[in-house]
Amino acid sequence: MNIYVGNLAFNVTEEDLKEAFAEFGRIESANIISDKFSGQSKGFGFVEMPDNSEADKAMKALNGTMIKGRNIKVNQAKPKSDRPKRRPRY
Repeated sequence: MNIYVGNLAFNVTEEDLKEAFAEFGRIESANIISDKFSGQSKGFGFVEMPDNSEADKAMKALNGTMIKGRNIKVNQAKPKSDRPKRRPRY
């Protein structure tokens, strides 16, 4: 299951995410999304967990908990096709 993790402090690393979620099961990957120009974190990321029951436990337990000074938001990631289209900037 792909899990969205939002409201991350800018100094949270992928290792921090792995550490937090590993308590609940096996982690396939953890990625923090960063700005392609500055390299600065955008304040959200994704964790991939292969076992859905472990992922559900992690989402329930970690949603609203504090990591590096910020309460994180955790829920199931929506597939790209389900997201609204963005208007191009001119």
